[in-house]
Order: sequence, then C-alpha cells, then structure tokens
Amino acid sequence: MKITAAMTAEKGSPFELHELELADPKPNEVLIRIVASGVCHTDAASRDGEIPVQYPVVLGHEGSGIVEKAGSNVTSVVPGDHVVISFASCGNCEYCLSGKPAYCSSFLMLNFGGVMADGTTPLHHHEHGVKNFFGQSSFATYAIANERSVVKVDKEIDLALLGPLGCGIQTGAGTVFNSLQPKFGESIAIFGAGSVGLSAVMAAKIIGCSRIIAVDIIPSRLELAKELGATHVINGNEADAVAEIRRITNGGANYSIDTTGVTEIGIQTAEAIRVKGTAAFVVKVPAGASSHRYFRQVFCYALGRGFHSTIIYPPTH
Repeated sequence: MKITAAMTAEKGSPFELHELELADPKPNEVLIRIVASGVCHTDAASRDGEIPVQYPVVLGHEGSGIVEKAGSNVTSVVPGDHVVISFASCGNCEYCLSGKPAYCSSFLMLNFGGVMADGTTPLHHHEHGVKNFFGQSSFATYAIANERSVVKVDKEIDLALLGPLGCGIQTGAGTVFNSLQPKFGESIAIFGAGSVGLSAVMAAKIIGCSRIIAVDIIPSRLELAKELGATHVINGNEADAVAEIRRITNGGANYSIDTTGVTEIGIQTAEAIRVKGTAAFVVKVPAGASSHRYFRQVFCYALGRGFHSTIIYPPTH
C-alpha cells in the first residue's frame, strides 16, 4: 500500500515527506494507522548521525494508532484496537524469555539495524528499500510492527497523548521501577526534568519515596516536577545542587539518576548519593570522543573518590 512518510535521505538531511510503498503484514506483524508519534532525542540524534543508522530511513519510535490489519498468527490485537508501539525484541533469547526484553540480545540489530527480524524492510521508495527504525518507523501515516511491540490501550484515552509511553515515559519510569527499585521512604535525586526525568519523578511518587528531588535549570520544568510528585526542586543555575541534595537528605540520596548526558551533571549525579547509594545514567551521548569523555570522567570520578556505591547504565524499559 502507498503511505506518506517523513524520510531522512542521508546523514543530517531534514525530514522530508515522500510517498512510499509499505508491505503487507507478515504472520506475526500488525499494520497500524498512525494517529500520533512522539519525537524523541534519539530520533534527532539518529537523523544527525550521532547514533549510527543506515540511510535512507524513516525514523519514529513512539507511535500510537489503530490496528488496520493483523497477520495470521497475531492473537493479542484485532483490527480496530487502539495501540501503542514500543521497541523491538526477538522473543527468543534468555532475556526475552525471562521477561526482560529491554535487554534483548538482538536489541541493537532489531532497533537500529534498519531491518525487521527476518532481515527485510517493509518500506520501499521507487523500488529501493528504505531502512526501518525500532521495528516501527512511526513518522508515517501507517507502520508495520511485530505483535511483540504492540500494546493494546483503552479506546477512551486520547491516542495523541500515548505515543511517548513507547519510549520516554517507560524509560524514566522503568529506571525507577525495574532498575533502581527504591523502597518506600527512601530518597531519590533526578537530574533533568524532561520527559524521562519527569517520568522517573512520577514512578518515585507511586513507590512512596520520602524525598524526590528534581534538578533542572528551566523554571517551568521544575514547576511541573512539583505538580507530578517532586518534594523538592533545585535550579542548578541558582544553587549548588549536590550541596542542597546532601542537606535535604542528611548526607546524600539513596538513589540518583542522570537524564542529561552532560559530563558535569553526570559527576554531580555520582556525588549526590550517600554511601552504598545507587546512581543510574539514563543518557544519550554522542558517539565517539564525547561518549568516551562522559563515561570515562563520570565513572572514573566515582571510582577515584572510593564511593561505596553502585553505578548502573541500564536499558530500563
């Protein structure tokens, strides 16, 4: 079928609308009419070549929409169902089989490799293949996704609001629920109050953390963090964030999260935790030297200070 998609022709080129050909769904796949798609930093970074992908490609990995057609083996959804599309996973490796698909052994290939699990792409432009992204390519009017990536949602909820559930929201919340797993009454400091950080705030609120500290430099984000559950907010331009966190928590937070990817903030994230605390780094940093600088400086700083703490860099969905 013919669809309209925002195709990225080459590294750094703008999103341009093209008419593409989309293949029919295979037995384990679903055809989805896209209603909305979130725009994630990962999309921009992939467009600009900071994350290696192949071109031409249709990006987009926070899609939501309505099932138009289901493959012969699909059992979880039927045409007419409202769905959110998430990342791709193989379903066969030890991590998928143990309920941890975000750690899938084939995660990089299935999400950044440009093809579906069978090595093909459902997208074509003038008979030439166009690379797929995250097993969905939701910057389009229609998308193909494996049944494993599709989650049915209530039809009464506005689909335009649900796309980010497929990445940013579950990443931030998943960091708290699945990786950090704080106990009721413990403290957490979250650096960066964007979609990932704010989702972490909400998860910490649900768990019942006693002190939920959001750090950012944009006042409106800090105000929203308070609305969503932060007990304290710190403007990093106006205060020493680490000193304030240590004061609020009487020595350091039990947990901290960096969502910024900024080296200096990563170091503060490590500094902000107490002895035997845990710091999580849920960041996208540019490939190459910048990436090496971030992790080398942050992790070596923590080790050099002799912190009795845990450093994690998790897939968190």
